[in-house]
Amino acid sequence: MFAVLSLVLLLVTHVYLYRRAVHDVFPTRRARRIGAAVIVVLGLVAAAAFVTQRSIPPDTARPLALTGYLWLAVALYASLLLAVGELVRLGVRAAGRATDPERRRFLSRVLAGTAVVAAAGTVTYGAIAARRIRVERRDVLLDRLHPAFDGWTIAAISDVHLGPLVNRADLAGFVATINDAAPDAVAVLGDLVDGDVATLGPYAEPLRDLRAPTYFVTGNHEYYSGAAQWIEHLPTLGVRVLRNERVTLRRGDAVLHVAGCDDRTAARSGVPGHGFDLAAALAGRAPDEPVVLLTHQPVMIDEATRADVDLQISGHTHGGQLWPLTEVALIDQPVLAGLTRVGNTWLYVTRGVGFWGPPVRVGSPPEITLLTLRARGGAP
Repeated sequence: MFAVLSLVLLLVTHVYLYRRAVHDVFPTRRARRIGAAVIVVLGLVAAAAFVTQRSIPPDTARPLALTGYLWLAVALYASLLLAVGELVRLGVRAAGRATDPERRRFLSRVLAGTAVVAAAGTVTYGAIAARRIRVERRDVLLDRLHPAFDGWTIAAISDVHLGPLVNRADLAGFVATINDAAPDAVAVLGDLVDGDVATLGPYAEPLRDLRAPTYFVTGNHEYYSGAAQWIEHLPTLGVRVLRNERVTLRRGDAVLHVAGCDDRTAARSGVPGHGFDLAAALAGRAPDEPVVLLTHQPVMIDEATRADVDLQISGHTHGGQLWPLTEVALIDQPVLAGLTRVGNTWLYVTRGVGFWGPPVRVGSPPEITLLTLRARGGAP
């Protein structure tokens, strides 16, 4: 269903783009045909990139994906700006200044030219920003954290999306950044891959170079990519997969639990035995012992709050990725990024490091998050 809706959006966007940036701009039939041909070809490239992203080798798919998705981003922003331009048209018509055909065409040219140039500039900026990974450092005060764990750090990385546009070298760079931060633990919060183990296994190899204990939870994209195979493969790279279970860390008499749950979509994925089960992950935990929950989607915060979780760390949203186009994610998720308090539970949503679709980030710089847990009163 999502794929069908995406292709429908692609079609509608390109029809509108033709209408406002070609038909209303060029007076001759020949110019309109050329413009239509360009839009159709680029639209087909974008559709092909979307449809074939898992069916051809990622190195082969890279030029197609790069061209198609960058054009898609330009088309989306140009269409958005042209839609805003409709307000200008209405204002000009209301003032009675658009009665002459030449004036209307001149206005169309100004609006179309402005939209296309602004869209291209925005996408160029966003493509550069998408490759500039930052380390976001935040302290989180947990009321039940024992002072022995004051200063304990966890590096969160999410939404890598290994595939045509994020490769082994990119992941190696992320791993080096995490190692430089020297965390006590690493959380890989899902959507690591867009492809099966046979195709992307070599791309994931740099994970074995992580120096801190590393935990992984599934995201929705793992369930499009052979989740069961990845759950078997990741431990060979030194990554522990947490499936509705937890790890108990001890420092003397002090305890800290790190729990991880399957993605929200796991139960309907068709993979036997998979599904989000926080009760199973927390079974047997003493009420006064703090727990950090790793789960891909922020929307699970309601269950985390009911279970008295101290901190939930999630990804999934990409922080919106293409502002303001993806603000619609707030329909399904409580927040897009950052640290939020929900009841007695802290929620941190990382913007992640990769991208889905266009390799572009506007208003949502990529991040590897370094969270430092703080206890009241600090270390003993």
